[in-house]
Amino acid sequence: MNADRTVVHLLRHGEVFNPEGVLYGRLPGFNLSDLGVQMAGRAAEALAAHDVSLVVSSPMERAQQTAAPVAERHGLGVQLDPLLIEADNVFEGQRVSVGDGILKQPRAWRHLWNPFRPSWGEPYEVVADRMHAAIASARDQARGHEAVLVSHQLPIWIARLRAEQRRLWHDPRHRQCTLASVTSLEFEGDRLAAISYTEPSRDLLPGASKIAGA
Repeated sequence: MNADRTVVHLLRHGEVFNPEGVLYGRLPGFNLSDLGVQMAGRAAEALAAHDVSLVVSSPMERAQQTAAPVAERHGLGVQLDPLLIEADNVFEGQRVSVGDGILKQPRAWRHLWNPFRPSWGEPYEVVADRMHAAIASARDQARGHEAVLVSHQLPIWIARLRAEQRRLWHDPRHRQCTLASVTSLEFEGDRLAAISYTEPSRDLLPGASKIAGA
């Protein structure tokens, strides 16, 4: 690989076993479903031919389980980085679906006054800052090669918005970051040269992509 070219892949974890449909956020004990394990395998296959020299994961179980087959394919261990963790959210552990979740209860409305911050969780600017710090660290460690960072939908999408110099507030329904998808940042030296996006598990997504969580 060109010594001046480094690629940092942002891999979202696979589907999580979540029969109650809660927003699990940073709660422990939420692991990949059988389908999620299959998705993690697909991601490992998609990245098998790449020059991956570093695999880093969010501390959450689902992210580590997604990172494991990628690391194994390349004979690597999995580093943990708390900067890659899911965004904090006051509705963690509760159902947030429309009509039958916490959002229909007046006591929750005080958290919803500012969608631009957002007022119900970790500020987007903070998420963007920590994600790009993790990306820069991985780029430096994997210089001239490729790195895989396993994280969560919101942090990955916010990182992409920051990289593309777009506004950070957004409609969650329009995030381009499906389960086990790969958002790739290509650098020439320290300069971001290109961004690409792939979905190795696209054919596995119907239904799975609508399960609560991130």
